[in-house]
Amino acid sequence: MKKFIYILSFLLIAVSCKKENVDMLVINANSYTVNSNFDKAEAFAIKDGKFIAVGSSEEIHEKYQSENTIDAKNQTIVPGLIDAHCHFYRMGLQQQKVSLEGTKSYDEVLEKLVAFQKEKNTTFITGRGWDQNDWEVKEFPTKEKLDKLFPTIPVAVGRVDGHALLVNQAAIDLSGITKDTKVSGGEIMMKNGKMTGVLIDAAMDFIKFPSTSKKEAIQGLLDAQKISFSYGLTTVDDAGISKNTIELIDSLQQVGSLKMRVYAMVSGDNQKEIDYYINKGITKTDRLNVRSFKVYGDGALGSRGAAMRKPYSDRENHFGALIYSPERYQELAKQIANSEFQMNTHAIGDSANTWLLKTYKDVLKSVKNRRWRIEHAQIISPEDFKNFDNILPSVQPTHATSDMYWAGDRVGKERVKGAYAFKDLLNNYGKIALGTDFPVEQVNPFLTFYAATIRKDIDNYPVNGYQMENALTREETLKGMTIWAAYSNFEENEKGSIEVGKFADFVILNQDIMKVEGNKLPKTKAVSTFVNGEKVY
Repeated sequence: MKKFIYILSFLLIAVSCKKENVDMLVINANSYTVNSNFDKAEAFAIKDGKFIAVGSSEEIHEKYQSENTIDAKNQTIVPGLIDAHCHFYRMGLQQQKVSLEGTKSYDEVLEKLVAFQKEKNTTFITGRGWDQNDWEVKEFPTKEKLDKLFPTIPVAVGRVDGHALLVNQAAIDLSGITKDTKVSGGEIMMKNGKMTGVLIDAAMDFIKFPSTSKKEAIQGLLDAQKISFSYGLTTVDDAGISKNTIELIDSLQQVGSLKMRVYAMVSGDNQKEIDYYINKGITKTDRLNVRSFKVYGDGALGSRGAAMRKPYSDRENHFGALIYSPERYQELAKQIANSEFQMNTHAIGDSANTWLLKTYKDVLKSVKNRRWRIEHAQIISPEDFKNFDNILPSVQPTHATSDMYWAGDRVGKERVKGAYAFKDLLNNYGKIALGTDFPVEQVNPFLTFYAATIRKDIDNYPVNGYQMENALTREETLKGMTIWAAYSNFEENEKGSIEVGKFADFVILNQDIMKVEGNKLPKTKAVSTFVNGEKVY
């Protein structure tokens, strides 16, 4: 009998000591889980691409074992970062075109175009990134020099925000537009009765660009993925893409070459595609979510295309413009409201924000959980903040630190108080989704973190921060880049935090962004990026 009891006890001990095999263990980490309590954890276990346990290193070691164990050595880990508003596909394509970001003069733009053409010898020069606000002469360029350099080769290069295009005469002739061409929702800029070569918003649509080949499209997506993973991004919200692009993304994800998770906002410019997706219904896989439409409300502040309630302070009797008629926004909103889809509308100027908020309220009535988004929500009239009670603000903090040098000149001292007001927006909705708008801004999400919390440029300007009353705390900012961004995509139950049952998306960082000195935040780097527990960078 004693022998039986001894054997039974031995077997019970053996069973109790048996550890579960898992795909990966991470131990000795400084992990910010971003769960509801914003708890920290030392360790977690991963199986079948998901977190199955989170706790102390001792707890995890007691229950689990793996041939793949990462000793984090107290490095900081955060959930996989989500860019709630970017142009992933466009940024990828840009890698194959001339890049004009950071140019400090029009002459430097021209030098880059000449060097690009010498290397590529293309039949149509395209690219983007110039910003006249970064030049000593802060005026839109004109095409005379461009025409002399490229008399027969069409040139069409976009402003950094994508809301203005500089073209030469060859591109104009190819498109067939003239100074008398009628434009609704944009402008053909003129000087002394002649076209300057700058087209604003809807006027850009007249330019006939060469089509992108499938090979170029695939390479663009793969290039964008590589860059994004290197910054710790594991989900991107691609704001305004076509059916063809969405289907290409899906096919690349299905074969495993595109591992990036994509929240696809279908372009609201094409009524046929709106009808197609509403009839089709929501498309959802582990890596692709198609359940929203991206609509343009107005242009950009930098090109004075943003729709304002009163004239621009630095251009007499100029108000900017809505892209469509007010009736069109009502029509779109009603159609989308009658579906399960989300409406995400670009609104920069206070007039655009006022109108879109009113339109949303009219069609949504008292429905609270549609999570319709205002993208940018850049300049808000004081009386409009309360209307974000059930409208989700999706903002890009680096816009504040890029625009702060000249935004006050555009809109004046009073209106600028309602600009880049992240804290006010958060206080009204209770959550805020954060992104970059890349390639308008840099891909780097740690610049987002810096701009949201410290509100300075990387040269420590201004000394006391820009409109610091609207700075976010570090906890709010990390939530905006993870769990709140996931919420804005209806994905908070599957990502955005390090919790049991969620996708094992996480990033190991080179420093603790929650504690490091503010001026050191821009130096943060992703050491390793993981999607589904797989190391992708």
